[in-house]
Amino acid sequence: MNNKLTFTDSQIIDLLGGCTKVAKLCNISVPAVSMWRKKGIPYAQYVFLGASLETASHGLITRKDLLPKTWHIVFPELIPKHEK
Repeated sequence: MNNKLTFTDSQIIDLLGGCTKVAKLCNISVPAVSMWRKKGIPYAQYVFLGASLETASHGLITRKDLLPKTWHIVFPELIPKHEK
C-alpha cells in the first residue's frame, strides 16, 4: 500500500504562497504561474522550486517525490554517502 500524499500543481502553488509569490521566486510573470495551474508546472521549475517546496511542506513533499526518476542526478547531495 502506498501511503504517499499526492499534491496537484495547483496545491503546490498554493503551498508555496500563491501565484504572486511563486512568480517572484522564479522571476517570471504572475500569469505564467497562473497558467501552470491548468497546464502543469514545467520540469525545470520543479527543479528550481524543489528545496522551497520541501521546506514549505515540512517534508511532506520531497525533492525525491517531485523528480522520482532524476532526483539523484539533479540533487546528488541527497544520495546517502554509503551509496556514492
